[in-house]
Amino acid sequence: MSSATILHADLDAFYASVEQLLDPKLRGRPIAVGGGVVLAASYEAKAFGVHGGMSGWAARELCPELLFTGGHFEEYQRLGDAAIKVLGDYTPLVERISIDEAFADVAGCEHLFGSAEAIARSIRARIRTELGLPISVGVARTKHLAKIASQVAKPDGLVVVPPETELDFLHPLPVNLMWGVGPVTEGRLEDEGILTIGQLAEKRTDWVQRLLGNATGEKLSRLAWNRDPREIVVHQRARSAGAQSALGRRPFTEKTWRPALIHLADRIATRLRAKSWFGYTITVRVRFRDMSAVTRSATIDSPLAATASLAEIAEELVRVVRTDHPDEQTITLLAISVAHLVRDPLLQLELPLGLADEARRSGSRQGRARLTADHAIDRIRTRFGRQAIGYGQVALEKRETVPDAFRALAEKEL
Repeated sequence: MSSATILHADLDAFYASVEQLLDPKLRGRPIAVGGGVVLAASYEAKAFGVHGGMSGWAARELCPELLFTGGHFEEYQRLGDAAIKVLGDYTPLVERISIDEAFADVAGCEHLFGSAEAIARSIRARIRTELGLPISVGVARTKHLAKIASQVAKPDGLVVVPPETELDFLHPLPVNLMWGVGPVTEGRLEDEGILTIGQLAEKRTDWVQRLLGNATGEKLSRLAWNRDPREIVVHQRARSAGAQSALGRRPFTEKTWRPALIHLADRIATRLRAKSWFGYTITVRVRFRDMSAVTRSATIDSPLAATASLAEIAEELVRVVRTDHPDEQTITLLAISVAHLVRDPLLQLELPLGLADEARRSGSRQGRARLTADHAIDRIRTRFGRQAIGYGQVALEKRETVPDAFRALAEKEL
């Protein structure tokens, strides 16, 4: 059995912690980053039940003394990068999975810096001293267990799980600590009387698959026994680009979802063009009031990177969802992703044949015109800022959702 050398480091309440670092008057007080929507909450606010994704009015009902603060996005990026760099001082095997968390494998570095636990303690001390931020670290033999250990360690703690105690540590914990168990999956397991990871481990894999689906059931059954062969991935080619928008509870009408889809398509297509990527497969995800969600996908034969083309296909897919689920009247989240990416594809120039999708085809006259207009918008935004120009209704609409600068920090596929 290998030793516990994988670290999962996770900055605590990162955005809120940065705000408290920048303004000492906020320290020890319940604060939330955001306004119309809570983007992040301090631990003082979390004690009242405030959490990310909650509407501002609901958060204030739970915590009347809650203070909202604007986001210092450049500081989030700078401090997040600096924290990850500290991990890189101990090992080259660092896999960053978001702006404020990363895995690291220190198996080859212990002769230089001491045991994995000693390295974790040194990392925590340096980030606290050099950056002034709290960070929790989990140390274990697998990535899954290291991530769970860092959650158990919060706030501002360290948990090391020796190989011989893995299952004793893992099985009493609640199932919602497992990677991939969201509110819907947790609810289905709870309906079957499964509250802990150990209770899940006792179930046969085929039973879990019937309950949760083949892929999810097999994965969770395996992880419940800490069977996780995944290694640290340092450099990973982009497989998809995606973005999502939490809507609160909004009516499932075109007036709600069409502007949101255009906004998402704009964000995604801008990132695609910045990296010269084009995509073949477009997927939309719609989440309903009960937290259940459905997806619909379309694969096209001419890859796209134009905002209007992506938005049109996404709209068609959402209309399919609306038709398939006529009883659903409320949506809480929309997401778009683009997969099967290729860089700088050789685009075949196409004759004007009057095809239904001609404007979306990157090689057609209309398709090339769309890309030309998008590139002009990209250049204006690079020079004058993203708010300098936008797309029709979306640019004029007052949005009280997550600011684009905040979203950009979290969107790491590209």
